[in-house]
Parts: sequence; structure tokens; C-alpha cells
Amino acid sequence: MSADQMLAFETDCHIFEGCGFPAPGLHSFVFEPIATIGGVELNKPMLLAALSTIVVIGFFWAAFNKPKVIPGKLQMVGEAGYDFVRRGVVYETLGKREGEKYVPLMVSLFFFIWIMNIWAIIPLAQFPVPSVIGFPAALAAIVYVLWVSLTFKRHGFVGGWKNISGYDKSLGPVLPVVMLIEVFSNLLIRPFTHAVRLFANMFAGHVLLLIFTIASWYLLNGIGIAYASVSFVMVILLTAFELFIQALQAYVFILLASNYIQGALAEHH
Repeated sequence: MSADQMLAFETDCHIFEGCGFPAPGLHSFVFEPIATIGGVELNKPMLLAALSTIVVIGFFWAAFNKPKVIPGKLQMVGEAGYDFVRRGVVYETLGKREGEKYVPLMVSLFFFIWIMNIWAIIPLAQFPVPSVIGFPAALAAIVYVLWVSLTFKRHGFVGGWKNISGYDKSLGPVLPVVMLIEVFSNLLIRPFTHAVRLFANMFAGHVLLLIFTIASWYLLNGIGIAYASVSFVMVILLTAFELFIQALQAYVFILLASNYIQGALAEHH
């Protein structure tokens, strides 16, 4: 929460006490540096992203450091998660032969994004890292660079541009218009929408949680208690809904990434 929202809690400010509702907004996503490492100032989202990396690496290291034929509980969970991404996403879009080499990347992206999303409902953290556009933009850029490089590596320079532009001589007179639209869509719109889809869902979800959480406290006075209880129920329902959305958005991100790679590897006709 921002400083003014925290102040509302600390000063015990409620409705009918002469103070306005500390509504969340863009200021709720701006954080002061809380640590400096090597001259680099780190804020809360950056530290949570770093912690997400440690959590993902630590979990898979613990699960597969000493794998057993008959897996223990942790190894079983790790295998289930890995197999979900491998069979449910990568094999379905790329096939087993082409897709196997991209499984580690997609597994890493899925669990990294998922953990960054989950911080939104973890006490003390309470912030989804991808709600800051820089993080999903960086992840989308990785996929974008991979997609472009694979396209030209597989098809060559001329073939790569044909793949990106959707070149098909059977289109006749409308071919230049189609190619222009395809180039604009693939090179500019695709990475933008890939990043914004994750960002917008996490941003909106966090704002909703903030609104009802703050409202539950703000209304906790006099006849407002009845409304506060309704607001608190909404917090619980939205938290449960966010759990679903957090996993879904991680899934959608890697599903789109796999589809982009599939398009780069597909033969152009």
C-alpha cells in the first residue's frame, strides 16, 4: 500500500470521522527504494522478483537434486508441474520432437510468473510483481527475440520475412495490404499484447483487492459496519478468484509463447 493508505490504517481513520476514503490509484504501484546493492537501488517489486527466482530454483533443486525411482512428495509435485507444462502446453503446440528443447524455458517462465503473481495474496508482500509493466515487458521481450531469431534461422532471410509478413502470392492485388498488416501485427502488436495481457490482469486484480480491503477498514464504524462486512466477504471472494487468475495468466503467457515459437518453426507455404 502507498503511504497515504497506510496512514489511514495507522491513524484509525474511518467513515463519519471527517477523513476521505484513501482510494488506490497509480500511487499504489510506486515504491521507494528499500535496499541498495552495489550502488543499485532496489524497491519492493524488484526484491519480490528476485525472491521469486530463488523460490523457483530452490523448489526444483530440492525436488530433483536426488531423484528417486519412487518419488517422494516434493519430487512428485515437481514432476506433476513439469509434466503439466511439457505435455499440456509444449507438446500440444510444438509436438514432442520439436518441443522437447523448449520445455525447460516454458517451465521456468510458467513457475516464475506464477510465483510473482502469487505474492499479491501473501501477507506482508501483498503485491503482484507483473502489475509493474517492466516485468512482463522484459519476459515478453525474451519470447519476442527467440521468436524472431528462430524465424530467420529456420527460413533464412527471405523466407523469414515471408513468414513474418504472411506472404502468399495467391492473394493477388490485396497481397501488399495483407503483408503490411501482418508485419505491423507481428513485429509491433504481438509483443505489446503479450506483455499487456499479463500486466493488465494483475494490475486490475490488485486494484480491486486494494479497494475492498481498504473499504473494509474504512467502513468499520457505526452503521458502516454492515457494509464493512460485505466488503470483507468480497475480499475473500476476490482472493479466491485471484488464485485462479494468477495461475491462468501464467498458463496463457507460456501458451502464447509456445504458439509464437510454433509459428516460427512452421513451414511457409
